[in-house]
Amino acid sequence: MPVSRKQVGATGAQTVTISFAGFNRAWAAWIANRLERRGVTVVQQRWNPPVEIPLEESLRDLTLARGRVLVVLSDWYFQLGPRSHDEWNRALRSEVAPDPDRFAAVCVTTSALPGATSAFGAADLTNVGAEEAERRLLVRLGLPTDPLPDADTSPGPRFPSDTPQVWGGVPRRNIRFTGREQLLTDAYRELQESGPGAGVVTLHGMSGVGKTQLAAEYVYRFGSEYDVVWWVPADRRALYRQKLAELAPELGLATGAEYGERLRAVRDSLRRGDPHAHWLLVLDGADEPDQIWDLVPTGPGHVLITSRNPEWSEHNSNLVEVPVYRRDESVAFIRRRAPRLTPAEADQLAEALEDLPLLLDQTAGWLNDSDLSVDEYIELLEGGIDQDVVKVSADFPLAFQTAWSILLNKLRDTVPESVDLLRLCSFFAPGSIPVRLLKDMPPGDLPEQVAGLMNDPLLWNKAIGQLRQYSVVRLESHESVEDAASSGESIYMHRMVHQIVGHDMSEENRQEFIDVVRRALAAADPGRPTDTRLWPAYAEITPHLKWADVLKSTDPAVQTLVLNCLRYMYLSGEYRAGIKLGERALAAWREMFGENHSRIWDLSYHYANVLRAVGDYAGTEAIERAAVEHLRAERGTEDLEHLRAATGLAADLRGLGRYDEALEISSWVLAGYHDLLGDQDSRTLNAQNNLAMTLRLLGRYAESLELNGRTLDARRQLLRQRHTWTLFSEIHYSTDLRLLGRYNEALSLQNQSVQVHRRVLGSDNPQTLRAEHNLALCHYRNGDRAKAANLFTRVLERCERVLGDSDPLTMMFAAGQSCFAREHGNIDQARAISEKVVSGYADMLGEEHPYAAGSRGNHALILRNVGERDHAHVLLEEALATMTRAVGENHPWTLGCAINASALRNLVGDPEAAAALTDSVITRAVEVLGRTHPLTLSARIAHAADLRGLRDRQKAEKIENEALEDLASTQGAQHVHTVSARSRNRPYWDFEPLTI
Repeated sequence: MPVSRKQVGATGAQTVTISFAGFNRAWAAWIANRLERRGVTVVQQRWNPPVEIPLEESLRDLTLARGRVLVVLSDWYFQLGPRSHDEWNRALRSEVAPDPDRFAAVCVTTSALPGATSAFGAADLTNVGAEEAERRLLVRLGLPTDPLPDADTSPGPRFPSDTPQVWGGVPRRNIRFTGREQLLTDAYRELQESGPGAGVVTLHGMSGVGKTQLAAEYVYRFGSEYDVVWWVPADRRALYRQKLAELAPELGLATGAEYGERLRAVRDSLRRGDPHAHWLLVLDGADEPDQIWDLVPTGPGHVLITSRNPEWSEHNSNLVEVPVYRRDESVAFIRRRAPRLTPAEADQLAEALEDLPLLLDQTAGWLNDSDLSVDEYIELLEGGIDQDVVKVSADFPLAFQTAWSILLNKLRDTVPESVDLLRLCSFFAPGSIPVRLLKDMPPGDLPEQVAGLMNDPLLWNKAIGQLRQYSVVRLESHESVEDAASSGESIYMHRMVHQIVGHDMSEENRQEFIDVVRRALAAADPGRPTDTRLWPAYAEITPHLKWADVLKSTDPAVQTLVLNCLRYMYLSGEYRAGIKLGERALAAWREMFGENHSRIWDLSYHYANVLRAVGDYAGTEAIERAAVEHLRAERGTEDLEHLRAATGLAADLRGLGRYDEALEISSWVLAGYHDLLGDQDSRTLNAQNNLAMTLRLLGRYAESLELNGRTLDARRQLLRQRHTWTLFSEIHYSTDLRLLGRYNEALSLQNQSVQVHRRVLGSDNPQTLRAEHNLALCHYRNGDRAKAANLFTRVLERCERVLGDSDPLTMMFAAGQSCFAREHGNIDQARAISEKVVSGYADMLGEEHPYAAGSRGNHALILRNVGERDHAHVLLEEALATMTRAVGENHPWTLGCAINASALRNLVGDPEAAAALTDSVITRAVEVLGRTHPLTLSARIAHAADLRGLRDRQKAEKIENEALEDLASTQGAQHVHTVSARSRNRPYWDFEPLTI
């Protein structure tokens, strides 16, 4: 290796111009940093010589640069154009060999290069570490190799041979990647210039333009600038959540095995930038922003998205549009893919294929191996194909349809098994396809033509290799090529390829292949959708149900899979997906089985659950009542399916505000389960839980507490501490404690339970949101307004993102946020939120529902605070009358409305009516809730104020003093309620919608 060259800058300023192929940008950045630290001026110049200019002339232009020219030698440097090795050898002998001191080089590849590159005297930087590579670079340029002072050893770009500390999911680098330099530069600039927390760029464009390949190339070119690079398929929300959660152990986060706990930890880690602030997350195929935008991490790192949907601009993302290739890029790519074609032929082919990268890739690959000329191929394209054979969406270019017919014929002639594998894959969802589910099946369950393929590693590798060669699929395993080919865990199929293959088969083959995929999915069913640890498996399975057309299967195992997936969607909060699946399943199964088959009742129960979750109580009542009546007539009352349907009906009645009817049904359902299964079966405990909810809605808080306490104890023993039902019981028990005024106990239990909810279910699960909302109310009632304010806001924002503005849970949280903002925040915000809640409950449940009445009563308090007393008075009196009709005069909700109404009666000049009302409330509250319940104490304090208004000071003082003593003994002398009452602030009551 030469060591006696003239030193850089020996005859002038120290300057080096680095000439590099864009593919090797990371090497150029690292070399520049190493030289600049030693005082060398560096100019980086990307090498991309125009094909129409002779190579000698392009090399000659390099000598116009200041200082020495350092060439980064790699396969890519010589492929640009592309040029043959003979052309390169002639040019190097002509321009480099005569002036060796003008050029220097480093070699970053082990591939064979043109022989004349020896003229560069290149330093070999392959297979060495960063320190040795730097030493070789400096020696080659004649620079001192002495260590720098400590002050000058600031970190720079990562050594290109060192991958980021965390690296996962990234597709292999496409060695045929061509052009797109400006797009890569634009994406890099947009991310680098974004502010903290705003580093989100979306590469958007039509199918087949190469968005995924562009994102992968971005990762390889700029990945050395990050500590974490994580690639996530984002075409389906559930799968995205699963893959993002898998980052937790890679970040070294101390979490349990539960999926929700890992997801929460990852998002929190990325947000804080701990342990890594320089992270890059790639969301591939995120075509539905509304499905996942709320899960896009914020923090100091960067997010790169690929999508066909430009609506990402509405979600704080900068857009970079990805068009089809420019013609020069098409020509360069075709010639790299098919070297036998001339530039003119490549241009001709690009014109015919409309410069669409995916189609160019697939066509040029096999055309290079074919004897067919470009003219003959284009003639085939222009001749069209039989549309009965290949039917493709009009969204795809006509040329794509024809080209695919030709390509499939080529595959049939070479490795026919590869076509059968493609056909099987077309019954999974496009994108990532878990072929391991097929390989895990017994050979006897597979069609004869693919059984050998799945069980013969050599044949499997041959078929996969052929498909990869023509860019029909890519391997999703991201280890070594050898490991990936043999493991075959999953492959990636582009949606355009997927659609073409799905239409190109006989009906006989279609039925055979689709049955195989259905059986594979059924075999992968974990069987326990209530177990959060198994949710990642369901997240992987559910996207494929539609494509395998599972609803037409008569296989009981496949039908059970559908029910389990529907149950998973309900429990995990994927309500919209669950409603779509349930609706389609009900129509399909009614046609298959008739109206009264047992499968229909199974399905109706799960479908009603997801409908009820979004507030369609009238719809679910019709479904469940039909089931109850039929099953009672057919099987009698002591039947488990009848009891299950009745359980759903009781829940519907609770949602409709018909609490007495719900109580009657819930009571005999519990008795029925107890007689049939005993008191320790999980179904009996569920019935006990439901009865307690009904009692709470009836205002019978003490009875609800006693029943929920027994349920919680039993679930902790029968199930596990972190089971979703055990955690749900903790919410219920804590809620009852709070409603009874036992605030410290409620807070202690709910605070601990929230932490477990976040770990087990994830921070965005509806049940976690319920737990956090109850914790906010516990803090509020206990006087910690700061913590309450933060939780109220966060919970409402997350629920709006995850479930939408009109979801029952969102409205429940909005009601709490509005009440808090009225007293301790922004009155205008409180009014705006309250107006939405009032109209939302009226639309969903009707004006006479207790939730509609209660929300109007809350709104009246806002009107009172802004000075609209008369309007507030009328609204409160109407709310009181409606609530009385709905739940009776002794219900705590009616008593609370009455306390508020009495205050407005005073304000409008009717103190006698106010005092009479609070006097009546005290009598009823003592009977229903007890003398020291917070609502009773509020009524006593309010009545004392009314008596003072009537100048009955002696009686007022007596009642007030007794109430203050009871407040101090139950809540403490310094509790906010006690302090407020002592200051003679008139108490008010907030209506709180409860879980049904």
